[in-house]
Amino acid sequence: MIEALDVMQSQFFELWIGTWPSSIDWTGAVINTAVSSTLGTIARASSETKDDHYSKIFNKYFSHNAAYYFGEDAFSIRNEAYDDILWTVLEWLENIKTIEYRNSTEPSWHGVQFIPAFSHRARLFWDLASKGWDIDLCGGGMLWNPRLLPYKNTITNQLFISASVAMYLSSPGDAIDFPFSASDSQIFGSMPGRPHDPKYLKAAIEGYSWLKKSNMTNSQGLYVDGYHIKGYSQNGSSGTGKCDDRNEMLYTYNQGVILSGLRGLWEATGNTSYLHDGYNLILNVMASTGWSWSGNPKSPISKSSSWSGLGQHGILEELCDRSGSCSQDSQTFKGIFFQHLTQFCESLPEKTISPGKTHAVSKRLGEKHSAFCRTVGSWVALNAQAALGTRNALGLFGTWWGCRYAAADDHQSHPAHAVDYRNDPSVLSTSKWVTSHDGRSTDDVGIQTAEISEDISTTDVNDRGRGRTVETQQGGLAVLRSSWELLNAGRS
Repeated sequence: MIEALDVMQSQFFELWIGTWPSSIDWTGAVINTAVSSTLGTIARASSETKDDHYSKIFNKYFSHNAAYYFGEDAFSIRNEAYDDILWTVLEWLENIKTIEYRNSTEPSWHGVQFIPAFSHRARLFWDLASKGWDIDLCGGGMLWNPRLLPYKNTITNQLFISASVAMYLSSPGDAIDFPFSASDSQIFGSMPGRPHDPKYLKAAIEGYSWLKKSNMTNSQGLYVDGYHIKGYSQNGSSGTGKCDDRNEMLYTYNQGVILSGLRGLWEATGNTSYLHDGYNLILNVMASTGWSWSGNPKSPISKSSSWSGLGQHGILEELCDRSGSCSQDSQTFKGIFFQHLTQFCESLPEKTISPGKTHAVSKRLGEKHSAFCRTVGSWVALNAQAALGTRNALGLFGTWWGCRYAAADDHQSHPAHAVDYRNDPSVLSTSKWVTSHDGRSTDDVGIQTAEISEDISTTDVNDRGRGRTVETQQGGLAVLRSSWELLNAGRS
């Protein structure tokens, strides 16, 4: 894990400008989150082993986190899609968690000076994103992009839920009412943030209630991409007003982001149904890779060689992995899944952290949660080993972890009625998506294209298309950290 981090930062990060120049705004936020989470794991190892070597690694790469606060193009992100904005909320809250843990083991640690700035950015961007909540269509839910026709997709709603409950649980609040405030006068005039603001919890609860009722899952219990509204048009017609035109496309990250939200909702409310929803979704994802397991640690495990929806042989895949056609977006997705799976599997607190605001776990539920996650860890470890098998001589990970298991004549096709706009952004210029009310073109939505190749006979299939990137390295880092954390779940 540490080697993967070293390679990623030495190969892709430029300290003098505080960013990964080859990333785009939202993937940079995801990468920064992965770095911070990895530092949290390293900090725990450092405190447990008293190994100063780990402490030096932590301090080195925390400086990269801090530099990215200034290298991040916050002005640009404010005007992007709501999901882009919400990745930014999550990244700075994760950094705050890491700082606070480090400070708990090394009092007066210098990183605490960044907490107000990080908290302010998270709050400001949550305020901006909350404008995407819409009750006029589909009875609720977040819109994806204000510059496209209404599309209520899984990822934006999951992000809003996870970011909202994380704001409730993790934001220490800030007293900054500037700079970079939104142009909207209502937001501009909002009061500074405070910890455990109930508006965040309310938003998370309502968001998940809507998502659960929205029929966003298919027959495998996996989240599809999202909904258009039939008959909606640019001339003012709202059509049916219902989410009734479903895009069946499957992406791995649509199964992951909600997991951190569900864990947070449990801690904020004490309602165990949130955890059980998470357990079921994780089992569904494992099954969709061909991994057959009942949930009983003593039950036998089988790994199907057939494509099962999101992989085969137990290895998680994007549909674009095999063809080498994954875009910059899609190369990031598997790492996101394992990031949020790991957050879901964090040990549940045995003592109430904030009396009256959060909840503690019973001994029985805490043991069950840890046992479940340790068993899931064996599946994660299989994926980690597969990811390690894609590294080249420089230590760079490929995106297709399952390539060694695939036969040359294997072929996976998109589900019926699936539109893969993440890898074919040209579809966003069609009448189903485009709105021209503000004169903006589809070039403004920030979707990246990928080179496409169906040839898998090259020397290394992971050099096709976009090849090995900072996004694929983030994926390798995330699954290695997840393997370490889950296999040791509950063992401190």
